[in-house]
Amino acid sequence: MTETNKTAIKLYNTKTRKKEAFEPIDAENVRMYVCGPTVYDRAHIGNARPVIVFDTLYRLLRHVYGEEHVTYVRNFTDVDDKINAKAAESGRTIGEITEETIAWYLEDMAAVGALEPTKMPRATNYIAQMIEMIEALIAKGHAYAAEGHALFRVRSYEKYGVLSGRDVDDMIAGARVEVAPYKEDPMDFVLWKPSSDDQPGWESPWGRGRPGWHIECSAMAKALLGDVFDIHGGGLDLQFPHHEDEIAQSCCANGTDEMAKVWMHNEMLQVEGKKMSKSLGNFFTVRDLLEQGVPGEVIRFVFLSTHYRKPMDWTEKKREEAEKTLTKWKALTSALYDGAARSVAKTPVPTVIIEALADDLNTALALAEMHKLAKDAKHSEEACIQLAVSMAFLEIEWSSPWQSNFGSSLEKILGDPAQLEPYERLLSDEREKAMTTKDFSKVDQIKSALLSSGLEVRMSKAGVELDVTPDFDPSKLEGLL
Repeated sequence: MTETNKTAIKLYNTKTRKKEAFEPIDAENVRMYVCGPTVYDRAHIGNARPVIVFDTLYRLLRHVYGEEHVTYVRNFTDVDDKINAKAAESGRTIGEITEETIAWYLEDMAAVGALEPTKMPRATNYIAQMIEMIEALIAKGHAYAAEGHALFRVRSYEKYGVLSGRDVDDMIAGARVEVAPYKEDPMDFVLWKPSSDDQPGWESPWGRGRPGWHIECSAMAKALLGDVFDIHGGGLDLQFPHHEDEIAQSCCANGTDEMAKVWMHNEMLQVEGKKMSKSLGNFFTVRDLLEQGVPGEVIRFVFLSTHYRKPMDWTEKKREEAEKTLTKWKALTSALYDGAARSVAKTPVPTVIIEALADDLNTALALAEMHKLAKDAKHSEEACIQLAVSMAFLEIEWSSPWQSNFGSSLEKILGDPAQLEPYERLLSDEREKAMTTKDFSKVDQIKSALLSSGLEVRMSKAGVELDVTPDFDPSKLEGLL
C-alpha cells in the first residue's frame, strides 16, 4: 500500500441519503458496477455524463487502492425491443446493429477521455445466468410463471421502494397504466417474456423468450462481482424502477440484505436550460459535437465543471469558456522544457486535487484548485508542473498547445509572463494615485485600452490582474506604456 492509500474517500449514498466514509468490502478488490448503454444508436451527450462521472471515480479508486485492486464493470444491453425495432425498420440484422453501435460508443467515450472499464459484458452472453437466477426466485416464492412470462412478486420483498423512497401502495394508487391480465399484482415486473418467431429468443423453462431489462444487470453483477459488491452507479433516471428492481431480485435470489454497499446517481443534463429532446431541436450526440470541431477534452471539462449530483446545463457559453480555459492551461504546461516536463510523470497529484475528488467527487472544486495553479503557473515552474500533473490525472492533454490564433497570442505572452506585468503595474500605480486625488479618469482610460486589446481586467483589494481572452491583440497595447 502506498501513501496515497491513506486518502479518506467520502461518497453520497443514495440508499442512506447521506455522505459516508467509503470502506470497501475488500481493499484488495474494490468492485464497482455501472449501468451501460442500450446499443441501438449513437450516444447523446446525456449518455456521456455517467461515463465521465464514474470514469473519474474509477481513476480516484485506482489512485487510492492501486490499479490492480479495482474492478469496474459496465455492461452493454444488446437485447432490447428498441434494437429489435431498429432492425425491423432498417432491414439490418440485430448483430450488425449492436456491433456497430458498441464500436461507436467505445470510440466516442474514448474521445471524451474515458478509460475502458475492466469488464464490459454483453447481456446476450449471460442468458444462462439470468435463467438460473429467475429459477431461484421462483423456487423461493419471489417470482412466478404465467402465460410464457416469469414475473417478480414485488410484495414478497419488504424493502422494495427503500432506494427510491417510494411506497408500493402509493405507486399503485398513482398508476394510470393498464395492468396485464397475467400479473398477480400491478407492481410485479417482468423477468422473462415470450418472443415471436421474428424476435431474438432463447429456450427456457417458460418457453422460447428473452429476458426483461432489470434481470440482466443482476445476473451480470453477480457473475462478475459477487453477491454483494462496493459501488453501483448510474443516472438518476435509473433509480426507479431499474435499480429498485435490481436490488429486489438480487437480494431475494442471493439471500443477502443488500446488493451494493453504496448507490450513486448522477443528475440529468439539460441543453441551454431546457430538457434535451428532438422536438425542441436541442438533441445532439457526442459525435455531433466532435464533428463540429469541439474537442473531447472540452466536453469532458464542461461536464466536470458541475458536481455530479447537480443538474448540468450544457450551454454554448460554457463550451466557449472551457475552450478558453484549456487553451490557456495548455499554453502554460506545454511550455515546460526538458527536465521540468519529464518531472511531470514523477510528481504526485497535488493533495488538494485528490482531496477535492475524495469529497464525493467534487470535480468543480478540483477545477477551481487548478485555476489557482494556472494563475501561479505564470510565475512558478513548480505550479506549472502541478497543473500539468492535475490535467493528466483528469485526462486532459498538457504537453501540446492547441493550434489557433488564440493559442499563438497566448504563447507570446505566457512564454514570458513578465510581459503583462508592466501593464498590471501601470494600472495599479494610477489606481493608487486616484485613491488619493479621487480623479479616476486616467485609470478608466488605461482600463479601457487594456479591454480594447482583448485583455481581461480584474481589480480587487489584492491588486490588479490581467488575463488574455480569445480576442487578444498585443499590437493594440503599443504606445500605452
